[in-house]
Amino acid sequence: MTVSDELEYLKSLVAQLNQKIATMESKAKATPKTPAQQLRTILVGPPGAGKGTQAPRIRDQFCVCHLATGDMLREQVAQKTPLGVQAKAVMDAGGLVPDEIMVGMIKHELENNKACTNGFVLDGFPRTVPQAQKLDGMLEERKEKLDSVVQLQIDDSLLISRITGRLIHASSGRTYHKEFKYVLVPSSEDLTKTTFLSPPKKPMVDDVTGEPLIQRSDDNVETLRKRLGAFHSQTGPVVDYYRNKGLWHGIDAAQSPSVVWDHLRKVFVAKE
Repeated sequence: MTVSDELEYLKSLVAQLNQKIATMESKAKATPKTPAQQLRTILVGPPGAGKGTQAPRIRDQFCVCHLATGDMLREQVAQKTPLGVQAKAVMDAGGLVPDEIMVGMIKHELENNKACTNGFVLDGFPRTVPQAQKLDGMLEERKEKLDSVVQLQIDDSLLISRITGRLIHASSGRTYHKEFKYVLVPSSEDLTKTTFLSPPKKPMVDDVTGEPLIQRSDDNVETLRKRLGAFHSQTGPVVDYYRNKGLWHGIDAAQSPSVVWDHLRKVFVAKE
């Protein structure tokens, strides 16, 4: 084979390769795939069950948006959007934000937030059956539907033990737990935010300084019981609503976060 023949042969190989690349690129653009294309799920669970830990991971791993309705409401009010203005007027008058406004805010995110292109994980809504029905109606108008509703299940007594067992070193802010080693404990200020705690080496004494540890007055059993009672009375019918639709999945949230994540992922991958 002459140099000229070899050059022509190599050029033909390059041309074939370029054509194959162009074909593959066009297919990829026509059907963009993500780890969880069109995943639409709801996380249900009491304060401190781990929604705030798992929802961001679902968002990042499955390329969907995380819609925490409390944050969404505050943002719309702060930005003075039409829905935010309506919501603020109701709240300033001492009322509860109507379901229509909350569903409207979710719809606004789905239509305008690019992160929601592939779906969403909804956190904090719906809390009542009428809200669930309105959410279903809005999704039906968009020709969409929920894939799953996942309930993070944990015994109230364990949640209370986690939260009320927290110990603090006042001057440094170092935190411990009375009983559990490496327990995931919610913050009193924001029960959706959690941290790993373990007992001090000596009971009620800071490991670093040897100074006494204290317990916060707002890590209160009675307050927590009231909040958990309100949660159960509100969301019990919502869980039954979705269970009857065949969308409900229960996961033991008393397990470590990594084990809970493994179970969550199986739910989402199974729907694909």
